[in-house]
Amino acid sequence: MIGELIAAVVIGIIAGYIGRALLPGKDSMGFVGTVLVGIVGALVGWALFTYALGIGDNDKFDLGGIIGAIVGTMLVLLVLRAVRGRSGTPARTARH
Repeated sequence: MIGELIAAVVIGIIAGYIGRALLPGKDSMGFVGTVLVGIVGALVGWALFTYALGIGDNDKFDLGGIIGAIVGTMLVLLVLRAVRGRSGTPARTARH
């Protein structure tokens, strides 16, 4: 149990930082946010690759799924950007 938790955090760190590096744009989040997005992205990628595409194990989440975790992280980041863009403050206009 504790080993799986540690593995999820490590994969979250790796997937979070690689996913953010591969996806251009600004994301204002720190270490904890990156890890959380990485963990959620890893779960999304695992589900996408395992159930939708039929690739990988469905018994366990392992380090071999790091590519799926990175892809999932990038998808989660895109969704976060879309949600933040919609609920953000209106664009500022230049005043003369």
